[in-house]
Amino acid sequence: MNEIPLLKVVVVGDGAVGKTTLIRRYCEGKFHASRVATIGVDFYTQQVQLPDPAGVHTQRAVRLSIWDMAGQAQFEVVRTGFYRGSRAAALVYDVTSMSSLGNLKRWRDEVLQVLQGQPFVVVGNKVDLERTVSSELGRMAAAYFEAPYVETSALTGEGVVELFETLAVLAVRGTSHPQSDH
Repeated sequence: MNEIPLLKVVVVGDGAVGKTTLIRRYCEGKFHASRVATIGVDFYTQQVQLPDPAGVHTQRAVRLSIWDMAGQAQFEVVRTGFYRGSRAAALVYDVTSMSSLGNLKRWRDEVLQVLQGQPFVVVGNKVDLERTVSSELGRMAAAYFEAPYVETSALTGEGVVELFETLAVLAVRGTSHPQSDH
């Protein structure tokens, strides 16, 4: 019997963009409205069925070790050590906060300082709220980072499975290309 591979992924972005609620929605199937800010880092493990794009094989499973990085600046020193070994990263912003979109480049650069060549997915979260950042701006950011784009709502569950399936696909692709852990 084949062992299901465990692949580490990280979820980064400003504080209060909804990283923890997205992860908990995916792993626990629940929305938790009030949540204390993540201190340093937290992690979850969840099995993901990879989509078969050709539709000819049975789905393949991987386990994701999902690392939830605190968004506050004071945790930067702690975060950088936890990026090591990651195979893919989600850059999460809040569609009601233009500044959180603007900060994605800083988040991407922080990850790339540790892991050159890290694949990313750009995530516009909180689409259930009245947005101030258009889908088009989110797609432009993703294109700039050469990354897929997903919109999500931890409240309704919209796009959440797609987000983690995308991370899993990126992580699997990343296992065939050794990454620098300087």
